[in-house]
Amino acid sequence: MLSVPAALLLDFGGVLADAPPQDPAPPELVLRIYNLTDGLLTPGEINRSLTAGDRAYAGWRDEDHPDELGHAEVWQRFVTADWPRRAQDAVRLHAAKLSYDWAWRSTWALRPGIPEALRAARAAQLPMAVVSNTLCGAAHRDFLTKAGVGGLFTAQIYSDEAGVRKPNPEMIWRAARELGVRAEKCWFVGDSRQRDVVCARRADAAAVILMRSSRTDREDPAAFPEPDAVVEDGFGLRDLLPAR
Repeated sequence: MLSVPAALLLDFGGVLADAPPQDPAPPELVLRIYNLTDGLLTPGEINRSLTAGDRAYAGWRDEDHPDELGHAEVWQRFVTADWPRRAQDAVRLHAAKLSYDWAWRSTWALRPGIPEALRAARAAQLPMAVVSNTLCGAAHRDFLTKAGVGGLFTAQIYSDEAGVRKPNPEMIWRAARELGVRAEKCWFVGDSRQRDVVCARRADAAAVILMRSSRTDREDPAAFPEPDAVVEDGFGLRDLLPAR
C-alpha cells in the first residue's frame, strides 16, 4: 500500500508530455543561427554541428551530473567549440533564445490520461509541481500553459533555472520547499529509473511512481532501485491517487 501523499511531483518529458523524435537540426533553427552569425558558417556546417552537438549533449545527460550547465555553456561545449570566434560570440549572446528554440517541440502533446490525473489530484487537494531536467524550462512552461494545465501547478522546477539536475535530490527538495511540504510526504512520478527513481530515493520521497515511456524500456531494471508502482499512462496514475 502506498502512503497518502501530501503533494504530487511530476517529470515533464515522458510523464506530462511526449513528442515523436525530432530533427536535432531543425531548418528554422539552422537559418536563425546562419543569420545570427552573418554567414560565417554554411547551413550545412551548422546542421552538422547541431546534429553532433545533440548527440554529445545526450551522452552527457545520461551521466550522473549533480549540476546543470548554463545555456551558453551547452552551446560552447557541444556545438560551437570549433567555430570562428565571432560566430561563437554571436551564439553566446543569444544562447537563451536559441536554447528555447532547440528545446521546443511543436509536436508535444499531453500524455493520455494526464488531464484526468491532474484533475483528480486537484480534487484531492494535492499541490503539484513539475520537476524536470531540460535545456530550457521556459519552453516546457509555455507548452503547459498552452495545453491548459500550467495553472494547476504551484511550482515548476527546471534544471536550467535551478542549476542542478536529477538525480540530484535538490530538485525534489526545492519543489517540496516551494509547496510547503516535506519531501518525505511527496509522491514523485517519472519515466526514468536512472534519473527519476534514483532521485526520489536520494530525496527520501514517500513514493516513486514509474510511468512507462520509450526511455523506460531502454534502461536496465536490475541496475537501479525499484519503484513503488509502475503505471502505463496518466489513467494509471489517476487510479493510484487517493479519493477526495
